[in-house]
Amino acid sequence: MNQYIVHGNRPLFGEVTISGAKNAAVAIVPAALLVDGVCRIENVPQISDVTLLFSILESLGAKVRVLNQHAVEIDSHAIHSTKATFDQVRKIRASYYLIGALLGRFGEATVAMPGGCNFGVRPIDQHIKGFKALGAEVTEGNFVHAKSKGERLVGANIYMDVVSVGATMNVMMAAVLAEGTTTIENAAKEPHIVDLANFLNSMGADIKGAGTDSIRIRGVEKLAGGTYGIIPDQIEAGTYMAAVAATGGQLLIKNIIPKHMDCISAKLMEMGVYIEEMDDTLLVRRSEPLQRANVKTQPYPGFPTDMQPQIAAVMTLAQGTSLVTEAVWSNRFRYVDELKRLGAKIQVDGRVAVIEGADRLVGAPIQACDLRAGAALVVAALAAEGTTEISQVQYIERGYEDLVGKLRSVGADIQVIDVPDEEMCAGHIG
Repeated sequence: MNQYIVHGNRPLFGEVTISGAKNAAVAIVPAALLVDGVCRIENVPQISDVTLLFSILESLGAKVRVLNQHAVEIDSHAIHSTKATFDQVRKIRASYYLIGALLGRFGEATVAMPGGCNFGVRPIDQHIKGFKALGAEVTEGNFVHAKSKGERLVGANIYMDVVSVGATMNVMMAAVLAEGTTTIENAAKEPHIVDLANFLNSMGADIKGAGTDSIRIRGVEKLAGGTYGIIPDQIEAGTYMAAVAATGGQLLIKNIIPKHMDCISAKLMEMGVYIEEMDDTLLVRRSEPLQRANVKTQPYPGFPTDMQPQIAAVMTLAQGTSLVTEAVWSNRFRYVDELKRLGAKIQVDGRVAVIEGADRLVGAPIQACDLRAGAALVVAALAAEGTTEISQVQYIERGYEDLVGKLRSVGADIQVIDVPDEEMCAGHIG
């Protein structure tokens, strides 16, 4: 097991280039199953979630050829199985996208209930509602089994009871090869939904309205293949913005879509961080004391729940009392006890965290409990005095490409060490 050792209290200076979006890649890679031929996907992030998905696709019969560090060719012409087992999907939440892709193309899918980060109940009832509306029979247990009642799924009008990113993307995938037209109302509008729609359209699908709350999908006979590049990662960029906000210094963050960053930039600017927007870069600088702020997570274009732990880490060093309200997931404050080990002053009441700004944080042994919580701990450790040991970093590596290398390139004193499992377990109790 790896562990990060961080010697903190050092400002960051330099340039960071953002990788392809994790939240887009983990949907686009399964969506390649819909393509009866070869598709080339570029700007693919080198993260463990994507590597796992490559393995799952290969087990189903796809040919996955890594062309270079960030490009892959996937040939799904000869898929021989529509079943993904528990051992394959237990480490990745996004495995549920296999259901929509396999059901959409082959009329049947059997996928074990997904794993991944655990920060609250994340039901897939809206996914199942959509599949049933398209004409599938769905049974649940240890596996989700979905099977079309006819030769093809049939387009339908589907209203999402809650705004769900996963359900919007999954139903979109199931509908692209359905007979007739499907309309998804109350659809989520996140950038990665638009990216998935653009990927599918580049392969021959007919999707309009992605990025609005009403998406229309006209079913086509087949997807023939093509080339597509994944958008930059909004959350990775936001995490580096949070890091320079916490530590001070100046970063030029390259390969971003500034519009996607507005919700994050606005909040950091409110806290006293200087941000200058250019064509595909942001200059982020913090030299003055941080000011308090209030944040409430919302579906896009609101403040993203995936940035909530990182902004909370910044707030631990702000002057005054900040409030964080988590309106998307029910249990996303599990990282709070770890921040407290560093000296943060945080009280949680239900979905609200009250953060009293501290003069300083001090290094201590801490452990990540999920992907974004782990990123928040790295942000806090970079700002803390002394040495911080972060364990369970496999969560972080699910969604950040070369985090340690990128941070080291801008002046952070952070390294990866290999720790035996038994020592890791004994070193952090409570």
